[in-house]
Amino acid sequence: MAAFLADVTVLVHFAALIYIGLGGFLAWRWPKTIFLHVFFALWGVAINTVPGLPCPLTALEDSLRARQGLEPLPGGFNEYYIYDDLIPRAWLPFVVVAAVVLLVVSYVGAYVLWRRRREAVVAAR
Repeated sequence: MAAFLADVTVLVHFAALIYIGLGGFLAWRWPKTIFLHVFFALWGVAINTVPGLPCPLTALEDSLRARQGLEPLPGGFNEYYIYDDLIPRAWLPFVVVAAVVLLVVSYVGAYVLWRRRREAVVAAR
């Protein structure tokens, strides 16, 4: 069961990373989701910039791995699953810049659409 739960945790972790990267675009359709996305984005930044701050999903996976007699993820989730396998390390600076650009574009777009909707409601009165 621990192996299954560890695999589910990996899938949830990947989903969380995708949401952190692209979730701001959901606010274009559902504006109130921006608050949840801001939390996830800030949490993702904090985990990657504050030394010693553990990611709860990595901690959970490590715990489930320990129940199987396995060692913790060497270097953490990103190090183990993403760097070199999905994203070459040489690309990391580009990926970071692209992620920030996506975040800014999604938030600016959400703001512009929010303003347009608000102006349309005010004009309709």
